[in-house]
Amino acid sequence: MAKETPIKARTVDFSFYYGSKQALYNISIPMHQHRVTAFIGPSGCGKSTFLRSINRMNDLIDGTRHTGLMEVDGTDVYSPEVDVTTLRRRVGMVFQKSTPFPKSIYENITYGLSLTQNKPKSELDGIVESCLRRAALWDEVKDRLHHSALGLSGGQQQRLCIARAVSINPEILLMDEPCSALDPISTGKVEELITELKDAYTIVLVTHNMQQAARVSDYTGFFLMGRLIEFDRTRTIFTSPAQKETEDYITGRFG
Repeated sequence: MAKETPIKARTVDFSFYYGSKQALYNISIPMHQHRVTAFIGPSGCGKSTFLRSINRMNDLIDGTRHTGLMEVDGTDVYSPEVDVTTLRRRVGMVFQKSTPFPKSIYENITYGLSLTQNKPKSELDGIVESCLRRAALWDEVKDRLHHSALGLSGGQQQRLCIARAVSINPEILLMDEPCSALDPISTGKVEELITELKDAYTIVLVTHNMQQAARVSDYTGFFLMGRLIEFDRTRTIFTSPAQKETEDYITGRFG
């Protein structure tokens, strides 16, 4: 593996609650810059809750609270001084279900920019092409940029959502099971894309597909019942895990 990069984000003893229900217990994880960090574990184990805590998407749910530290670039993202809108521009997100806007392909890419910046059309044209190329989608859609994004296949819609997420130049890209609804060919394209994108972004991935984590990630964390059982380089997790629970999960004994 290449020389290690600095830590872009990290948690220290981070716990999270939905009302009186505790969903995460004292999670401490480093997330390295320009690396893919994957979280695996059975359904309901807390991995998506953890992911959505990084850009405070869980704030949208009433009655949530946290303890401990969640940092990006050394700043506690839950500090009162942090502007949540700015945080979510820095920490983009791609969801499990592809969610293109009911607009044209072109407008899907430019919508976020139009809310925050006033760029001339010539510059927007370049941004749209750049983002679609980065999402390995340009050659498939360049002749129908002004057609509805809803006319794309599921795999194309998900890559469009990735292009939309990178259009505002986030530093971190969160992906919550981005391939769970895709066929194997589309999944392969998204996995290739993840590998390419880490040169420009820090990527944090939640996946129920252990083979996917093994293929695309540099680091893997195994969650179970709200606890981080083990975190290490991906190769170590899958070849010589330190914890019996991890070994049992990756060998299919439960989960």
